[in-house]
Amino acid sequence: MDPAILWTSGIILVLLGLSAFFSGSETALTATNRATMHALAAQGTRGADTALRLTEDNERLIGSILLGNNLVNILAASLATSIFTALFGEAGVAWATLVMTFLVLVFAEVLPKTYAISGPERAAVKVAPIIAVFVRVFAPVVGFIRLLVRGALAVMGVKTDPDAHFLAPYEVIRGTIALHASEGGVDKAERDRLLAALDLRDREVAEVMRHRRDISSISADCSAEEIVEFCLGSSHTRIPLWRSEPENIVGVLHAKDLLRALNRQIRAKGTMADALATLDVMAVAMKPWFVPDTRPLDDQLRAFLKRKSHFALVVDEYGVLQGLITLEDILEEIVGDIADEHDIEREGISRNPDGSFIVQGSMTIRDLNRACEWSLPDDEATTIAGLLIHEAQTIPTEGQVFAFHGMRFEVLERHRNQITRLKLRALKAGARDSDEGASGAPHA
Repeated sequence: MDPAILWTSGIILVLLGLSAFFSGSETALTATNRATMHALAAQGTRGADTALRLTEDNERLIGSILLGNNLVNILAASLATSIFTALFGEAGVAWATLVMTFLVLVFAEVLPKTYAISGPERAAVKVAPIIAVFVRVFAPVVGFIRLLVRGALAVMGVKTDPDAHFLAPYEVIRGTIALHASEGGVDKAERDRLLAALDLRDREVAEVMRHRRDISSISADCSAEEIVEFCLGSSHTRIPLWRSEPENIVGVLHAKDLLRALNRQIRAKGTMADALATLDVMAVAMKPWFVPDTRPLDDQLRAFLKRKSHFALVVDEYGVLQGLITLEDILEEIVGDIADEHDIEREGISRNPDGSFIVQGSMTIRDLNRACEWSLPDDEATTIAGLLIHEAQTIPTEGQVFAFHGMRFEVLERHRNQITRLKLRALKAGARDSDEGASGAPHA
């Protein structure tokens, strides 16, 4: 065989190897997880830092790899055409096309990309130092190509922003968690905790606070003996003190501070009666801390940690007391209910044999969605009773039945203007809200 043909065949094989390298490198560097790569770089893995720098500008990276890949592929195809033309004449063009298509597809595309996608981080750290050299060498040409491409897109009315991010970092993390949960890599409890931690920045204090109706408080004008008995009988360690009206909070009494002060008075006076008679409760109480109801939960969490405080009173834009929030309330949004031996257990939901649920009206929509894997909207109301009132545009009476958001709502109990207990059941798939429509008639 002609030595020239042998040499040319050898060059074609080398070019196919380079094509395979470029193809595999493209897949590895674009499929790699930047978070994993950052962890590898922190561990000192060689090549991880380089891979991170390369993937910071994907447009330049892809442009350099495609430039190199196309150069070697076109050159290999040209050389193969010259060989087959010399061997078969005009039919050599067809033979060169068939052979090179097969070789490039199998050995320069599918094979290296399959290898790279099976372990992108492993492949990325290996190829990154070499690809970095090509990126620097091709930088002028790639820069010129980028200008041409953007100019052509601008003529067609398409605006490009290389620094734009389609998804915010929090959305990327949220999507990753949801993906792994759907694949079974993260169980439901872990998924709920992780997503709840991310959601703190999007939720406000008003959504998780304890309403003023449920606040356990006592008048500061009561006797010390009455206040001590109230604190001992309460399941809470911090008791708000008010004057004139329950909404006018003037102090917050910590049970431990009260007992310490009482103990000092007993030692000084000798008897419990004398100690209670001289005990100044307001001197022991802490100054109340008021926070706005529109404050994001992550901001409030940081404020709790900074002040080393666990308790705050919530007010609206007019300064009117709306409720209270504690550090425990925020933590429960992440890890679920936290109960101790002094807490009074309150079940918010129970399941019936027929698949329906009995739900307390004060249960938050978010907790209900997490418990039942539902997707009821919580943008217009915080509690399930609030959602029913919002959708019905009235305060339903006992026995009324409504259907919306794919659910059937039946009012079981109502106390004054408050819906206290509901029966919920998911409607059959395919049922239409227009056919189900909210019904104002009492349930027979």
